[in-house]
Amino acid sequence: MTKQERAARTRQALIRSAAAVFEQHGYAQARLVQISSGAGVSTGALHFHFDNKAAVAQAVVAEASRGLRELSAAVRRGTDNALQALVDTSHALVERLRDDPVSRAGFRLSCDGDRAAVPDLRLEWHQRVRELLDEAAATGALAEGVSREDTAAATVAVTAGFEALGRNDSAWLAPPMLTGFWSLLLPRIAAAETVAFVDPSGVRAAKPTPRVPAPALAMPVRGAVEPAAGRVEPAAGVN
Repeated sequence: MTKQERAARTRQALIRSAAAVFEQHGYAQARLVQISSGAGVSTGALHFHFDNKAAVAQAVVAEASRGLRELSAAVRRGTDNALQALVDTSHALVERLRDDPVSRAGFRLSCDGDRAAVPDLRLEWHQRVRELLDEAAATGALAEGVSREDTAAATVAVTAGFEALGRNDSAWLAPPMLTGFWSLLLPRIAAAETVAFVDPSGVRAAKPTPRVPAPALAMPVRGAVEPAAGRVEPAAGVN
């Protein structure tokens, strides 16, 4: 394994450890030593990749944002029906929130009063919902007079609500919950000739995106070497 590959694996391990720590303790109570310990590395190795706790949190949110974009794109490629794509993407997102700690922590950090990280994942999700509704409207899939903004707001509110409730009870993130919502909403927003062709339970299961960091994010400074356990690299060596 090359030094760059080892650095990439360390960074990814730190992001996943940080997600678990932030999810369990919240941003304010999370400690860097907990994050480094969870990743099986020294605090010196952590500081090689991140300046401080805020930078770690930002990396978690950025990773969750990447996952959301990739998930949405993958679902959209699987169907030519924008309304079905919206249903499927919402199911895939809720599945991701149930199974992936980085996604859960990313959404939590986006609205954590102690650390409102950017990008705001709920705003990103709202934008994607609105884009799919605009596509559906352009093809005549929406009923006449349906407000796309109201529909987008309801969709985001429900999925965000399930995410918040699911922190203490994962049953809120089970597929029937979201299926029930779409069973109620679709007859109100879909055109009569379209509603029969949209499955409220979703038509494809989203597979988790492999957590391999992009080279631009993962590569250390050329010639740099990760610190040995117990050593803290000077600030100039931080990635």
